[in-house]
Amino acid sequence: MSRIAATFTALQARGRKALIPYVTAGDPFADATVDIMVAMAKAGADVIELGVPFSDPMADGPVIQKASERALARGIGMGQVLAIVREFRRHDERTPVVLMGYANPVERYGVERFAADAKAAGVDGVLVVDYPPEECEAFAALLRDAGLDMIFLLAPTSTEQRMKDVGRIASGYVYYVSLTGVTGAGHLDTTAVAAMLPRIRQHVKLPVGVGFGIRDAATARAVAAVSDAVVIGSALVQRLEACERQGVAAAAADFIGGIRAALDS
Repeated sequence: MSRIAATFTALQARGRKALIPYVTAGDPFADATVDIMVAMAKAGADVIELGVPFSDPMADGPVIQKASERALARGIGMGQVLAIVREFRRHDERTPVVLMGYANPVERYGVERFAADAKAAGVDGVLVVDYPPEECEAFAALLRDAGLDMIFLLAPTSTEQRMKDVGRIASGYVYYVSLTGVTGAGHLDTTAVAAMLPRIRQHVKLPVGVGFGIRDAATARAVAAVSDAVVIGSALVQRLEACERQGVAAAAADFIGGIRAALDS
């Protein structure tokens, strides 16, 4: 059983929902990401999505776009991202790490090399935003052979066929994009999310996490009522952007601790 599957199994046995924060590797300080990840795990994060900086992050709103730009300016590429995961594993062997990003950095690194090096670094799953399931079965198989989960996005516009394709290929969990927009948008409709998830579950037998537009404890709690996991990114990245280096890990822990308490209440 993968670390991601084991985490969701344990949470379900305890009646808890997964909290999955997203941070961009190398932001807001190149040497702070491991500290932030460790702090979030201690504060109640169940899975950590680590963003691979990319120059044209099409699904990301201005907050995460700027985070990627800052990280790239500091020289953070795939090699540095994997080094961050390796260092994190020196402190935490339990919390799953999912790399989230785009096809270009993966393909530039080399897909076979990426799968092998990601596994060796301690990565548990990969979400490539612009890899639709019908076009990446070989890549998903490569990851599966390396013991890595392939995680896919679904959206309000996803067809029944797309859901079936995701259900056939995906492992770990599925990330439902709660709105037709970019990360950080502020018009989350929890009623629409609640209506969509049963349709997804007809075709996908994995846990379903919901993200995009979740900014605070109230929206996180509302989404957790109908999903298996809550994914929160832009609100966290924006908070960390305003921090000094010495306070960034504590700020991450404080924010994640507040969301965790809301989910458990």
